[in-house]
Amino acid sequence: MSPSGSSLYQKRSIFTVIESLIIIGLALVPLFTSFPYRVNIFLSWEGAYRMSIGQMPYKDFGLPLGYGFWIIPALFFKLFGPQLISLVKAQVFINIMAGFAFRSILKRLEVAPGIRTLSVLVFVLSYSFFNFWPWYNHTVIVYELVGLAFLFQFITRPGQKVRFLYLLLAALFVFLSIFTKQDGGGLALLLCLALLLYNSLHEKRPWDIPLFLVFLGAVALAFIGPLLPHGFSYWFNHGQPPHNSRLAVTDFAEEILGASQWIKFYLVLMVLCLVPALRDIKALWLNKQAMLFLLLTLGILAEAALFQVTSYTPPDNNIFFHSFAFAFLCSHFSVLQHIDLGRFRTFVAGALLVLLWWSGVFWKYIDRVFARVFPAPVEMAKASPDAENVVSRRNFMLSTDTTKDVPTSEWIFSRLPEFKKIYMPPSTVQGMERILALPVVKEKQDSIKVLNMTELTPLAHAMPFRLETGEDYPLWYHLGVGMFNRQLAAFTEKVRTHHYDLVLYEYAPGLNNFFPFALRAELKQHYRQVDDFLAPRRPTNAVIEVYVRP
Repeated sequence: MSPSGSSLYQKRSIFTVIESLIIIGLALVPLFTSFPYRVNIFLSWEGAYRMSIGQMPYKDFGLPLGYGFWIIPALFFKLFGPQLISLVKAQVFINIMAGFAFRSILKRLEVAPGIRTLSVLVFVLSYSFFNFWPWYNHTVIVYELVGLAFLFQFITRPGQKVRFLYLLLAALFVFLSIFTKQDGGGLALLLCLALLLYNSLHEKRPWDIPLFLVFLGAVALAFIGPLLPHGFSYWFNHGQPPHNSRLAVTDFAEEILGASQWIKFYLVLMVLCLVPALRDIKALWLNKQAMLFLLLTLGILAEAALFQVTSYTPPDNNIFFHSFAFAFLCSHFSVLQHIDLGRFRTFVAGALLVLLWWSGVFWKYIDRVFARVFPAPVEMAKASPDAENVVSRRNFMLSTDTTKDVPTSEWIFSRLPEFKKIYMPPSTVQGMERILALPVVKEKQDSIKVLNMTELTPLAHAMPFRLETGEDYPLWYHLGVGMFNRQLAAFTEKVRTHHYDLVLYEYAPGLNNFFPFALRAELKQHYRQVDDFLAPRRPTNAVIEVYVRP
């Protein structure tokens, strides 16, 4: 190897090390901290717990999604136990997997090492670092990224027999994406088909798409076949009226044209970058690497624009597009401006600019220290007649919210191992202790029949009690989302006949039937309420009610 070649190899190795440190180092941060109870994490816990103890989706519980999301959390429950903190460990693994999948895609597109490393930094800061808990709207994209990584291995390694294994693995992870969330997974499939279509036309090889679809069908059959006898189709929108589609032209137009500033901004910059190339369309078409990069970036932007409408909560579901757009634009602008981001000083300057751009991600952690060193002045919205009233950006608006919120600074830890390193409102912790001390819990022990319609699903292991099973039993109780009228009727009948020894019901008046309101009325009539305490939400605007047989 020549001296110049050795230097280039050493430089690439350094960037590889930096990328690995960024991906792994930032992913490991959550292992060294504690967390407030996460809203909606109850759903991740129960699905993972049920699967980890051998329950079969759709046979033992139903859900209007595939179970792809729960595979990794269930594995981590097997390895580390059914504690909430095991979900954090699972997300660490998911974030590492996502980071290396993104890196692999850029590497197969031959993005320059310096630009690739900066793009990895953008990806981790913008999409992974703050995701401490597993959630299906995030996992669906991670599976897509892994599928794309294998797909690019297939496309860019034309002479290797192992490439067909890459295509099979791409089909597997695209299916897992679909089997995690239908909207994101469906968009992932369309993007893969678009990339394969270009590759087929460019290489004059018509069998790429049919072979991919055969692999995808085989994987789907292997996963879905065993589920078909157990009401699988019911949970996928067949036979549970009413069912409302989320696809509305007005919603898409409102979100894409009325918002989506970053997506449209990136699109404008991409058009400007492509002006020279568009003067010779044929040359652009024949440049396989450039076309794949262009199709991928445009596809990701289009997916992000649609995904923010079909999966509208939380509002930052779709921010995976930043890193792809950054990699594309940075690659083009560095050539136009003759900037070598492989040089140490230039790379450091670029990294500092990226850190400034995404400072909001880590500022909330720095702010805790900053606030102690430079405390904000105490301003008085209402002062005595002899004092000066001060109006500033901190108090120019008066809150009309009458909710008595408990700030997280006052939350405490529970003694229960299932809630290790997770802090909650004191009312919640004390309420759980009172539940465990109830005579009916102590007398019946593990034979107790419990309906737990709350976010405290780990109580199933802490108490413990046997979870109900059945093809018609929902994994969660959001009416019209996780369960339907048929399930509500079944629960109503069980409450009226005093089927349960203990019922825990979470009353969240600000959430539309998050736990069915109609069932609360039945509980008021047929059961006796013995306690209530705050639910572990932020803000603390929901109450958990405890009912026993009269």
